Amino acid sequence: MGEKLIVIGGTAAGLSAASKARRLNPELDIKVFEKSGYVSYGACGLPYFVGGLIDEPEDLIAISANDLTIKRNISTFTHHEVTKIDREKKSVSVMNLNTKETRNYMYDKLVIATGAVPIKPSIPGVHSNGVYYLRTVEDGIILKERALTSGKIAAIIGGGFIGLEMAEELMRRGISVHLYEMMDRLLPFLDANFSDIVKENLERNGIKVHLNTKVDEFQTENGHVKAVMTSKGEKQDVDFVLLSIGVKPATDLAKAAELELGIKDAIVVDDGMQTNDLSIWACGDCVQMKHLVTGRPTYVPLGTTANKQGKVAGENLAGGKEIFPGVLGSMVTKVFDLTIAATGLSAEQAKQAGLNPAISIITKADKASYYPGGKDNKICLILDKSTGRLLGAQGIGSESVAGRINVFAAAITCGMTVTQISELDLVYAPPVAPVYDPVLIAASQAIKMVERQ
Repeated sequence: MGEKLIVIGGTAAGLSAASKARRLNPELDIKVFEKSGYVSYGACGLPYFVGGLIDEPEDLIAISANDLTIKRNISTFTHHEVTKIDREKKSVSVMNLNTKETRNYMYDKLVIATGAVPIKPSIPGVHSNGVYYLRTVEDGIILKERALTSGKIAAIIGGGFIGLEMAEELMRRGISVHLYEMMDRLLPFLDANFSDIVKENLERNGIKVHLNTKVDEFQTENGHVKAVMTSKGEKQDVDFVLLSIGVKPATDLAKAAELELGIKDAIVVDDGMQTNDLSIWACGDCVQMKHLVTGRPTYVPLGTTANKQGKVAGENLAGGKEIFPGVLGSMVTKVFDLTIAATGLSAEQAKQAGLNPAISIITKADKASYYPGGKDNKICLILDKSTGRLLGAQGIGSESVAGRINVFAAAITCGMTVTQISELDLVYAPPVAPVYDPVLIAASQAIKMVERQ
């Protein structure tokens, strides 16, 4: 019998770790415990499942617990919650949520991939029926059922990516949507001009956007939410509420086991995803990570990052020496006909990091000017005034903006200056790009912001 590996949590990070470890060490005795009913699914597809673009929850499933057990020889248990880690005995306590029975399992090596949980604000009425979150497949099933049945008016609390995506999907289902954001703009990491464009796009498509508006209370009737009361004294009748104000690392287990925690109580790991306990690795939305630009700890919970970290953890616990270099926080979404993407630091984040940023914004069509169907891409570059090094990039416009922000993500990773970016040999054909791509135009314009030495 090989070493015993226990993985706490499925989905992106946990299963990437388990699968990588299995490939490298066929002798490992691997057990994965997942407290929900789904062990591997595309969480980013949940808004589209609720909205009806994706028909069944099973369409989101990458691999079932049964297939993991049979095809990959990874013993996988759903509806099993790890309730305690005993580092001294090297064991975990696991509750079968169906039977309520608790058993102890020994480990030689442990991976914590407990992910993140929704932030639940202390608002009167927040625990009422009809107040929902969207984090798991089960959340999506419940919310979809509600939206399909008696939902006519919905309130979404939070103007982040999930809130915006859900606003579109509910609107497509014929539901009147009120979107509440306590800050003065949506997606506050964006340049203010870009945030305004996002707001105008939502309102043009029928979403009622309330900025600078704090929700003070959810009024209820017979235990069910019936209205939203705001700090401005406004009352809006609703049939249900989606709370989407962000997530926090799910690290209660790690904290109780006295593992080192860092920013936002995320688990501290080294470049190999190892914790301060040499028998324990951690990965995914429960860990802090290093920002590639600043080198400082940050917390950016993304599925792409979780997959990469899981592979690194699995490699190293099986005897490898892989490292996870860090993150830029690259992200993209599509809201109605508008694609929004960003990577690296915003100007505000750059200032907070003690850098001296400049901002350059251009607007350029995504095809040759004479080719039909072209759409404008707005691109914002954040650069270091002294050196011209690119620190961050944001784009808004057609779907092609995502690929262009990926170019900037690669450039930031390589430490390129805007001058070097302006010299890139990019592809050109009238249907896909103008002769001077928006990437090159943005970089060339940004060169003017660099201080002359």
